[in-house]
Amino acid sequence: MKYVIVIPDGCADEPMDSLGGKTPLQAAQLPAMDAIAARGFQALSNNTPAHLPAGSEVANLCLLGYDPDVYFTGRAPLEAAAQGITLGPNDWAVRCNLVTIEDQVMVDFTADHVSTAEGTELLKSAQEKILSRDGMDGRLEFVPGVSYRNLLIYRGVDGEPAPFARDTRTSAPHDLTDLSVADDFPRGPGSDWLVRLMNDSAELFADHPVNKKRIAEGKRPATNVWLWGLGGAPSLPSVKERFGVQGVMITAVDLLRGIAALVGWPRIEVEGATGYLDTDYAAKGRAAVEALKEYDVVCVHIEAPDEASHEGRADAKIEALQQIDKHIVAPLVDALAQYGDHRILVLPDHPTFCSTKKHTHGMVPLVIAGTGITADDQTTYDEIAAQASGRTFAKGWDLMQAFLKG
Repeated sequence: MKYVIVIPDGCADEPMDSLGGKTPLQAAQLPAMDAIAARGFQALSNNTPAHLPAGSEVANLCLLGYDPDVYFTGRAPLEAAAQGITLGPNDWAVRCNLVTIEDQVMVDFTADHVSTAEGTELLKSAQEKILSRDGMDGRLEFVPGVSYRNLLIYRGVDGEPAPFARDTRTSAPHDLTDLSVADDFPRGPGSDWLVRLMNDSAELFADHPVNKKRIAEGKRPATNVWLWGLGGAPSLPSVKERFGVQGVMITAVDLLRGIAALVGWPRIEVEGATGYLDTDYAAKGRAAVEALKEYDVVCVHIEAPDEASHEGRADAKIEALQQIDKHIVAPLVDALAQYGDHRILVLPDHPTFCSTKKHTHGMVPLVIAGTGITADDQTTYDEIAAQASGRTFAKGWDLMQAFLKG
């Protein structure tokens, strides 16, 4: 049996007046996904329990079959795994965004998609001018990632309590777009360290050559670091141990790379995959088709719909969905037919509403078709059709068992 999982990140949405009362999934032309719906069944899945963050970190763990109350320790540790960073029992990872804040408002959680080279230079200055000054070299380290997505690593000492705890509260910057951040700085154990670093970085970056150059080029500056999503080392059993199949991950996002590493999946890095709207959809589709030759499960994650939602652009979200349908889903459906027994699953991790520009709790629509799957009466893939099916996975982590073994 061959299995395919396609994750159009954040594609679930609500009906919009600008789309004539339709959701982006309903408004998009998705012949391949609709064909899957016609020969399979739809359902709703809750991948974001109400007591946990409504983010990709929780939702993708749920989607892949892991109860977040058991396995989730924080977002940053998952991204640390993507970079091959091993966390000891006393260590913590903290997600570090480079952001643009003006008059205490989160203007841009990506700092106008600051380049990786620029971000690396800014964080190098922060390491040298802030952490070295405070005597924290060796205990705290900024680790550059891709563009605005970076990490801060805290190395603990045996016998010494960590400055952070599970109840240290932080806020995801992508959920603060166009909102005041005054009440969203870290709170609780260790928050004094985090807030001080954030404030010190604002002072350092104000006159930094990188930002002077960006402003001269008409780009937004990276005004400071925003620290969030912290946690200690996670421990996850592999997918092969749990379900007896070997998978592979195709993604351009460190969070998914990290989850893949922790569940025992190798990654396929695709040239042209950016984690944004300009990603090379066709290249990801070709890589996924090729991967079917070697792996039992091929999982393709596409960040573009979520990015469009964060920008409040329904048109861009629809276009991203159509590109996914044409260049990823359709070729995979054709390829699966050559392998005999197979199943395909399409679903987002969580809803991201264009109207609010942020992730939200709630059910997401899914469609499954293939060997052993009995079709329902729905013929289009979207939120309304999935709701009409009457089938739900109240605990999102139960879905993978049904998909792989049911």
